[in-house]
Amino acid sequence: MSADLDRNVVLRGEAELAERAGRLFLACEEFACAATDLNTWAMPGYRERIVAKRYEAKPPPVTYKLHNPAALADEASERHLVEINRAGARVRICTTALPHETIIVDRRVAILAGPPAGGVREYTVVRSPSVVRGVVSLFEATWDKATDLDDYRRDRPPALSDESVRILRLLADGLKDESAARRLGMSLRTYRRRVAEILTLLDADSRFQAGLRAHEFGLIG
Repeated sequence: MSADLDRNVVLRGEAELAERAGRLFLACEEFACAATDLNTWAMPGYRERIVAKRYEAKPPPVTYKLHNPAALADEASERHLVEINRAGARVRICTTALPHETIIVDRRVAILAGPPAGGVREYTVVRSPSVVRGVVSLFEATWDKATDLDDYRRDRPPALSDESVRILRLLADGLKDESAARRLGMSLRTYRRRVAEILTLLDADSRFQAGLRAHEFGLIG
């Protein structure tokens, strides 16, 4: 059985999805995904490898990402969405409940992810034109009612971890990087990387601007 046939195919697990339908992700001009949050793949590494290969294409595909606010519930997820949005993906947030994950490739193929059962998730690869059109219509209707990521984040504080808040307070106290890193028990390189990540979440171009934004959101006293 092949995922290339003009019919629906059920694949079990990310490994089988990548092996038998992986080229659908790679050879595409438009890629759309709707999911509640970013915790959609049980096996680490598969999604990252597929995404990396897809963006090696020139030009990369037009990408649409639609998520519920749960996708911004933790610092790593929010930073990921901010970064891919800056890289050119079109990201929106909607309050309408979304399925676990729905992927649309070139408006020709839909991949519908089911809930995990016994630690394995099933993926239904749909090629039936009428069904795909229905999935596309639902995606577009929800997309039109959703809010662009930048607009959604503009008036809300980012999801900073306790560590990030401590780093912000050290920045506000004017500690030099070397002293702040020692106080936090991390290397200077790690500390500076974390500062850069915090600036990304605060949409700040400088540490001074980050401090202003942090005070504005009430993240530090």
